[in-house]
Amino acid sequence: MTDRQQPPAEAVATAPSGVEPASGAPAVADRPAARSLGLGGALNARDLGGYRTADGRTVRHGAALRSDALHRLSAEDLEALSVLGLRQVVDLRGLAEVRENGPDRVPGLPVAEIDAAEHSATPMTVVPEGPDGVTLHHLPVYSHHFDIYVALRDALAGRDPASQRALLGDGGGEAIMTGLYRWFVTDEDARGRFARVLRLLAQPGGTPLLFHCTAGKDRTGWTAAVLLTALGVDRDTVFDDYLLTNERHAVLVERIMEAFGTRGVMEEPELLLPVYRAEAAYLEAAFAEVEAGWPDFDGFLADGLGLGDDVLRGLRANLLEG
Repeated sequence: MTDRQQPPAEAVATAPSGVEPASGAPAVADRPAARSLGLGGALNARDLGGYRTADGRTVRHGAALRSDALHRLSAEDLEALSVLGLRQVVDLRGLAEVRENGPDRVPGLPVAEIDAAEHSATPMTVVPEGPDGVTLHHLPVYSHHFDIYVALRDALAGRDPASQRALLGDGGGEAIMTGLYRWFVTDEDARGRFARVLRLLAQPGGTPLLFHCTAGKDRTGWTAAVLLTALGVDRDTVFDDYLLTNERHAVLVERIMEAFGTRGVMEEPELLLPVYRAEAAYLEAAFAEVEAGWPDFDGFLADGLGLGDDVLRGLRANLLEG
């Protein structure tokens, strides 16, 4: 198997050293179901509330939140999260990403305990001291066979145009990404981590819950797609939500591309665009794997993710209104 065919597990939009996210989120069309959480250190943090389901109900605002990583949060950002009344945070990043970028910042949790949990290659949980605090779950989703985060980091660090082109050129970037999304569905361990997020969302008193990876695009995007589909949101809306990442990250990606070029990191920084962007074809690849392996999406939820009727009832009770 070539690297390009291995099941990749990380896709990132991490700024190089010295390139920080813009202070405040870029302008996005005023759509209630796409509202930003307004975090300057996590531009892709947003509320899944407001989407309509096939039976006429609405996803409850402030209950299920999706985001990019929380390691850049400012004191103001932490205060904004505290106001939301968060009960749980789920970090889907792999070990290499945490080592490179740092642990989450979570309101009310000791930095040392977060650091220890998120530097584990296996799932770990940090429980708050009081009953009303935030619980952190580190559920790393990455492949031991081919960690795309590490592959990209090494390709950029080497500053070798030939190696970068070999990895990303001639459709390589797109192949990595579609392979990643297929792997989300075909890998049993990955399915188990995604299923755990939905179980946490279904717990009594388990919301508001925020789940994230590094860019809030791929693992987070698939989690959101599975969740919204399980709740009865139509496929077009699921794709619309997924593609909003491109609006949220447009300014940051532009700055990264410029920095890579001016600093001599890459001769062709545009090779990274397939990795940094959300593309409908990637999400379609994941849904295609579901269709190939299960008779329907309900079968995938039951047999692929092991979610029983009790979990689905809990999700609807916690996340739907009307």
